[in-house]
Amino acid sequence: MFADRVLSGMRPTGSLHLGHYHGVLKNWVEMQQEFECLFFVADWHALTTHYDNPQVIAQSTWDMVIDWLAAGVDPARATLFIQSRVPEHAELHLLLSMITPLGWLERVPTYKDQQEKLSEKDLSTYGFLGYPLLQSADILIYRANQVPVGADQVPHIEFTREIARRFNHFYGREIGFEDKAHAAVKKLGSKKAKLYEELRTRYQEQGDDEALQSAQALLDEQQSLSLGDRERLFGYLEGGGKMILSEPQAMLTAASKMPGLDGQKMSKSYNNVITLREDAAAVAKKIRTMPTDPARVRRTDAGDPEKCPVWQLHQVYSSDDTRQWVQTGCRSAGIGCIECKQPVIDGVLLEQNPMRERAQQYLDDPTLVRNIIADGCEKARKLASETMRDVREAMGLDYS
Repeated sequence: MFADRVLSGMRPTGSLHLGHYHGVLKNWVEMQQEFECLFFVADWHALTTHYDNPQVIAQSTWDMVIDWLAAGVDPARATLFIQSRVPEHAELHLLLSMITPLGWLERVPTYKDQQEKLSEKDLSTYGFLGYPLLQSADILIYRANQVPVGADQVPHIEFTREIARRFNHFYGREIGFEDKAHAAVKKLGSKKAKLYEELRTRYQEQGDDEALQSAQALLDEQQSLSLGDRERLFGYLEGGGKMILSEPQAMLTAASKMPGLDGQKMSKSYNNVITLREDAAAVAKKIRTMPTDPARVRRTDAGDPEKCPVWQLHQVYSSDDTRQWVQTGCRSAGIGCIECKQPVIDGVLLEQNPMRERAQQYLDDPTLVRNIIADGCEKARKLASETMRDVREAMGLDYS
């Protein structure tokens, strides 16, 4: 229905680490080359679990945005913005809450999981129960049709699709829809209008999916149609009403294989991270003091790379030749642990160097970051306003 538009967000948790880079940011940098991308700071989402400590959110936000830019996210290719600076998110969340069954929210898998994981916090709040719906509003307000997620987040996207369907079912048929759709068909011009009608008939009478795809492609090419007319024609094509909220697709991303300094998943809660822009000397010290195979007490003891956390980092940063050198040298005690760690240090620093260079201009002049976000918020708000205009009209809240 719409050109591919990608939406993704991150909670502001402060400086990002290499796990974030390999799990999320590398994907963002690739996506911005191919799609229209919107990347946002999910500051309201941070409040669903950290409502008692909001003081850290503002500084964490700016640190995180600098990390995005350092990683190669390009504000000339992607729109970067802060969720709370686009209040339409909250308005759509409120309006969607009027039609969302309570049971749908309680069934979201992460609802109970997070309550158990964060048992030290009181999460029996309305905000925490409703955060999947706020997440849905974040997606639907931009009519994003591609949302990059890991496998564990797919239920959130399915929930969003159900919300969009429910909304369109209740509010999708506008008064005079058929007449408006016929008027929109005429705007295609006689030749294309005739083709559209033929394809629509083939789809609706014979269930011809190829005809549906051809008609959708025809509409996608029409640059002169207003957004409202495009939506009417897509809805009319499939026999429904005006499509107000579009159903997003989950864009599955591979889970990060970035291990922490102790061999567990890299996470601040495990205190095993290397941050994106960490000082080179600190990075070298952290890697040199990493635990190794406990069997290697002395330099002359043979070891097993499979039992050593450093080997996991070699799998991320080292070439096949270097990995072979590690396997042979460790098992024969031909190399020591400090020697083995040096290629990892070199690999991490090589990855970080361009990040430090990109970040420096923003550290030197913080107004650059503020301006990027201000521009992004303005663009995002324009898109959000268009959706909210249609939502209000559909729900009878258009008092003009």
